[in-house]
Formats: sequence, structure tokens, C-alpha cells
Amino acid sequence: MEKLVIKGGVSLKGVVKISGAKNAALPCIAASILQPEPIKLLRIPNLKDVKTILQILELLGCQYQWNGDEVLINTKDIKTYECPYDLVRTMRASILFLGPLLSRLGRAKISLPGGCAIGARPVNLHLKALELMGAEMQLEQGYIYAKAKKLKGADIFFDIPTVTGTENVMMAAVLAEGKTIIRNAASEPEVVDLAELLRAMGADIQGHGTDTIVIEGVKELRPVIYTIIPDRIETGTYMIAAAITQGDVSIEDCKPEHVGALAKKLREADVNVELQKDKIRVCANGEIKCVDVKTMPYPGFPTDLQAQFMALMCVSKGACVIEETIFENRFIHVAELRRMGADIEVSGNKAYVKGKTKLLAAPVMATDLRASASLVLAGLVAEGGYTEVRRIYHLDRGYEALEKKLIGLGATIWRERE
Repeated sequence: MEKLVIKGGVSLKGVVKISGAKNAALPCIAASILQPEPIKLLRIPNLKDVKTILQILELLGCQYQWNGDEVLINTKDIKTYECPYDLVRTMRASILFLGPLLSRLGRAKISLPGGCAIGARPVNLHLKALELMGAEMQLEQGYIYAKAKKLKGADIFFDIPTVTGTENVMMAAVLAEGKTIIRNAASEPEVVDLAELLRAMGADIQGHGTDTIVIEGVKELRPVIYTIIPDRIETGTYMIAAAITQGDVSIEDCKPEHVGALAKKLREADVNVELQKDKIRVCANGEIKCVDVKTMPYPGFPTDLQAQFMALMCVSKGACVIEETIFENRFIHVAELRRMGADIEVSGNKAYVKGKTKLLAAPVMATDLRASASLVLAGLVAEGGYTEVRRIYHLDRGYEALEKKLIGLGATIWRERE
């Protein structure tokens, strides 16, 4: 088990480059199953979740070569349709194999997914949608069993927008017979990126990026070389890191349009944010104000930046309300921030934060991926010693070379074995 040790008090300065988006890379890797020829994906981040999904591909009988940030995948010799519990339990995104396996092999057996403890992410929306497309579904002993001779287009309405549900149905629909319409679809950039990959492979998809996606099934897809979008959550985390440390950071190789909601809130908090074509400069050189935040589906404020923004509000002037509307258990980082002196009260899905002039260094425990990042940010400004963030395997699921990038900006941070 490893931990991060942080000595706070340094204003971050310099340039940081953003890696490829984990949440775009995972569905794009799963989509490689849809045709048998080699596919090359560029800008793949070196993350635990990426390693896990590639291991699942390997167990299915596929082959891959990973060089730098490029992955070459060959699914010609796929041998099985079973995704085993030992790997799937570690990553919820494994459910993304359901649609492609049904489409390619007509069968899928996938363990019900696990992952971070931030609340229920039910897969029933995926299952209902695929049943409408002609799949037969059974749940037995923790596994989803699915089969379909040939998927058929359907008119699908999601009760709530679901990113992985939208992605799964898109992948299932591209080779299905007829037209599929996904209503109340997710519009996140990662969904759009998957759609663009599928279009490059020859799929007929329209409306991605809106709440209605229309897919006309095609007979076959072709291999491609495709570059994954930059990670908007990593981008946002470094924006907040610059603000919380009263720093001056240029964030490069990013898409500023993907973090518009965060930029707006930072400006409301009196942080200077400059958006350019593929670069963002964040500069804070004075008092930061507390501002209210409510998480919403894209293009609203991302739930995946809520914990990090809360850390910033803990050392800002005034008081604010942070409302979480996406996941019911996404305030489990609050107890750890309180250990560092934060003044936070939680009632239902709202956290009431009173800003303070300082946080105090303390040993803290990461509970999920984004909570881990919030504790690192808090550690960057904590006084009175060293902050130790334990269970950082959560961080390694979603941030590529986090401590190295922070060191490059001047932070005093290192990794140790416990």
C-alpha cells in the first residue's frame, strides 16, 4: 500500500500538460470489439483503469500492444464472451463490454460491476435498453447473462441521462438492424468522443452531444487510428490546484470548452481564468470568495469536480452551499477534510461550507477517486507539518503521474510505501 506525503505552503507556478481522458479511453477501447481488424488509439493515459480494461480484452482472447500513449488492439481472435468478476469488480466501466459483445458474438456474460463507493450506479437502464433491442437478459449469482441472435433498432428513452448507458446502446446499435433512437441521452464530451470514433469506423450516428441520438445500423465497421480527447476532470483539478495555492498555472493540451462551468464558478470566486484555444491560465493573487455550486449533468458543474471545489471553498472567504444531485454518497470526503480543520456540515444532498483562513496537516484516508484529489489539494495548502494521503490506489485509477506533474509546478509531494 502506498501513500502521498505533502508539505503545504507552495504557490504552484508553471505549465502542466493534460493527459488523454480516462472516461473517453475506456469506451473507445471497448468499441474495438465491434470489428476484427487492428485499431490504434492515441493519447491513452497510463492509468490503472486502462490497464484493467486491457486485461479484460486479453482474457477475451484479444491482443494489444501498448507503447507510450499509443495502444494497438487486435480483436480478431476473440474466444469468449465472459468478463470475470476478479477484474470487473474493480471498475464499473467494465459494463461497457455488454453492448459490443452482444453485437459481435451475440452473447455476453459480465459480472455486475464494482468500483468506487460513491453510491449506486444501477445498470438496469442498460439492460432495459438492450432488451428493447431484442436481447434476452438474466441476472444470476452476480452475473449478467445476455444473448441475442441479432440486435434490432429500437426507440429508447432513459429515465435519467446515463453516460455508460448511452455509450453501451450506441455501441450495440451501430451494427443492429434498422434505426435506434436514444432519447434523454447523455451529452458529455466522452459520449461525443466515442460517437466520433464510431463514425470514423463507418457508423451512421447523428445528434451526439444533444439529448437525442439517432443511429442507423450498418453491416460492418472498418479499422481506424483515433486520438482520444484530453481529460476535462484532470484539467479542472489543476485549475482548482492553481486557485487553492494562490498560484499561476498554464494548463496546456486541453479543451477549455469542456470546463466552462468550472471556469464560470472560479471567476465568481474572484479567480482569474483565461481561456485560449487549447490552453487555460489560472491565476489567484488575492482573497477567494465562497460561491454556491450545484452538480448537474454536462454542461453543468461536474460531479467529478465537486470534492476538489469543496476543498477550495474550505479556505475561501464567506460561506456556501454545495449541492450534489448525481450520486447520493459523494460527500464521504467531508469527514477527512474535517480532520484537517474544515468547517463543513452535511444535510441530505447539501454540504454547508464555512471558509477558514487555513487548514491543518493531518493523516487522511482516500475513499474514492475524486475524494482523493480533494485531499491532495487540501494538503497543498495545509499548515503545521505533513499531510499523508493514504489509499492512493484510488488516485492511480484516474490521474496520470499526479505527483510528478505537481512537482513540476513546484509542489513538495512524494510517494511512500506504508
